[in-house]
Amino acid sequence: MSKGNLNLFIRFRLFKTRGKNGKLPVYVRFTINQKRVELSTNEYVAPIAWDAEGQFVKGKTEEAQTINRRLALIKGDLHKKYLQLEALGKPITAEILKNLYQGVDENRKSLQEAIDIYYDRFAEKVTSGQKSKHSLKCVHTTREKLKVFTKHQYKLADMQLKEIKPAFAGDFEHWLVTHEKGCNNTAMKYIRILKRVLKFAVDQGWLEANPLGRFKCTYEEPSRERLTMEEIMALYHKEFASERLTEVRDVFLFSCYTGFAYQDVYNLTPDNIVTGIDGEKWIATDRRKTGTPERVPLLPIALEMVEKYRNHLWCRSKNRLLPVNTNQCYNGYLKEIADVCGIKKCLTTHMARHTFATTILLEQDVPIETVSQLLGHRSIRTTQIYAKVSQKKVSQNMKVLKEKLAGMNQVKESKG
Repeated sequence: MSKGNLNLFIRFRLFKTRGKNGKLPVYVRFTINQKRVELSTNEYVAPIAWDAEGQFVKGKTEEAQTINRRLALIKGDLHKKYLQLEALGKPITAEILKNLYQGVDENRKSLQEAIDIYYDRFAEKVTSGQKSKHSLKCVHTTREKLKVFTKHQYKLADMQLKEIKPAFAGDFEHWLVTHEKGCNNTAMKYIRILKRVLKFAVDQGWLEANPLGRFKCTYEEPSRERLTMEEIMALYHKEFASERLTEVRDVFLFSCYTGFAYQDVYNLTPDNIVTGIDGEKWIATDRRKTGTPERVPLLPIALEMVEKYRNHLWCRSKNRLLPVNTNQCYNGYLKEIADVCGIKKCLTTHMARHTFATTILLEQDVPIETVSQLLGHRSIRTTQIYAKVSQKKVSQNMKVLKEKLAGMNQVKESKG
């Protein structure tokens, strides 16, 4: 053990399963704070010549003396490196000492090492409630995509961070939309996560600058289908012979009048119902996707659904506000409901949220700032994707304008 310090323990041993020509390799094992690492000394010794207790090769031969000198140098070098770390006030672990002894730069990281560390830290934030499991899953998927891409593009299982060039982003995007058959927005999502990982690497001192810093992620605005008020009423008034279809319809309508995404509705409990500042019933929760607080007053139809299932057997046993099926079954039942109601649109969990934003709120002249707050958005820019003006809204606005203009003309004629 090192002089003046009891944290470092060094021993040599023969590796019994890796012998050749009747000799066994000598390995050095060093332990720091009960964490140990082993390295090959590249020396081979006949088992009969090894003194395990004395930690040396027996005999007076030149070979034995050469090996013993080599082992003494290794032990002395490890002590020296340990004291060097100690003098600099740096953290000391068995792994750090091994890297220093081998001349490996601690700041030299590979892409997969960086994203693994980024993922682990992200997972800790999920555990503490700062990030969502959905976002963590996206990081994991990005990591797996990058493994396949680097093997395809560079014929490598991994690559050093410093080897990543600006062209990496464009090549990755091309591979995602061609080989993976992904859409542009999905590709941009993975590249955005990769850029965050590389920024993290810069912050950690593993890179001097983000090689993808100048790559601009561009998004194509998707068509966001929603229901009209006539279609909502068709759903509301429809009588179903099947109880399961009735329940799915009711949950869907609840989302149409609250804007809550599927997982958020699934997680709602009676405790989420609170009394708002107006004395009415509100739902108070945090969005699963972003962790942003959402406070939504219950409109009459949404409140009707809550009251309808207050004493529902499944809801009471599971402490749930509404009887929500698994996502796969839920969307399957919605397709069946659309057919029964004669709605020529693909009903999905996302459509309900879009319907709330447009048909229920924006078309009824609710200010976009209020819409943004009700949707739980962090930025009003996110809300603006819903703010496409519908033909119905144009018609309503023009009708009001015509009435105003007609009134102005009547005033002008009376004065004339």
